[in-house]
Amino acid sequence: MWAQLADIGREPAGGYRRFVWSAADLTLREWFVGEANARGLGVHEDRAGNLWAWWGDPSAGNAVVTGSHLDSVPSGGAFDGPLGVVSAFLAVDRLLERGTMPDRPVAVVAFSDEEGGRYGIACGGSRILSGLLPGGRALSLKDDDGVPQSDALVAAGRSLDDFGADPEVLGRIGTFVELHVEQGRRLVELDAPVGVASAIRGHGRWRFDFDGRPDHAGTTRLEDRADPMLAQARLVLAAREAAERHGCVATVGKVLVDPNAVNAIPSRVRAWLDVRGDDDELVHTVVEELSLAVAVEAVEESWTPRVDFEVGLRDRLAAGLGGVPVLPTGAGHDAGILASVGIDAAMLFVRNPTGVSHAPDEFAETADCLAGVDALTTVLGDLAWT
Repeated sequence: MWAQLADIGREPAGGYRRFVWSAADLTLREWFVGEANARGLGVHEDRAGNLWAWWGDPSAGNAVVTGSHLDSVPSGGAFDGPLGVVSAFLAVDRLLERGTMPDRPVAVVAFSDEEGGRYGIACGGSRILSGLLPGGRALSLKDDDGVPQSDALVAAGRSLDDFGADPEVLGRIGTFVELHVEQGRRLVELDAPVGVASAIRGHGRWRFDFDGRPDHAGTTRLEDRADPMLAQARLVLAAREAAERHGCVATVGKVLVDPNAVNAIPSRVRAWLDVRGDDDELVHTVVEELSLAVAVEAVEESWTPRVDFEVGLRDRLAAGLGGVPVLPTGAGHDAGILASVGIDAAMLFVRNPTGVSHAPDEFAETADCLAGVDALTTVLGDLAWT
């Protein structure tokens, strides 16, 4: 199964570019449907574009759901997202071998646009599904080429008529367990192949628009310039300093420059800021300080408060797996979105020896991946057979 995914959306440098509604994304969706059909699972695409493979009657409700996402960040790694979907199908394979129907419906899900790589809002599929991101706003979002999501959906053969929240599908979920490669080295330090998530730190994305005056790079005196790149540079340095003061992490990882010419002073620079921390108030303090430092208002594009996973479910998973480590994460996940709207959710992490994520060096050993499948099988079996 892993080999089937290896070349889809692969970039020459070795990473992946699997943006929502792109050719790569549509190929991955076809793969998902094929895997579901091969197992006799009923396939459904909800109003938000998320894919579901059902074992049992979904209308019964209180379903045990597992899975993750198939899209990537630009030049992303192979494991972030797909590991959870592949592991989910393999865990279902093992449960099918029991030869008995589960007491609760079971589903594998591939959430759409989790990374927000094309339209800028992370966990787009789960946010739209739950109503946290209104369908109308999602349709109006534009990618860096100016293509609105509405046009991308039409090009992908989807209807815009009912795109948006899907309370019927959301109401079917009783428990969601997402397996994910760890995006850090804590499990390496603890010498454990698998762990359970305790919390997701608060995190958000903000845009800064710096306007200047375009001019010639060689003939315009320094004192005559209105160069917006200077303010953008101050933002980068101030973000690091503010994050250190307040115990957060802050990153300016995306910048768009107009006209983006070597020999021209920019007319406009847009920069995107990512800030995360254990304390939601301190995250917002960082953003407020940066707005003052560069004299530009930060435009909030997405915000997810800190999520603490339900203690009873978290401890049940950890104990059922023999007391595996419990650890927080600074990475956002669909499990966090579902937990924030009141659904019982939990996460399993698989050890990442490099600790690198959102980059080609992201990795997990085969033995650890199989340990993750073992753990997910145990968890699903415990939850679905009462």
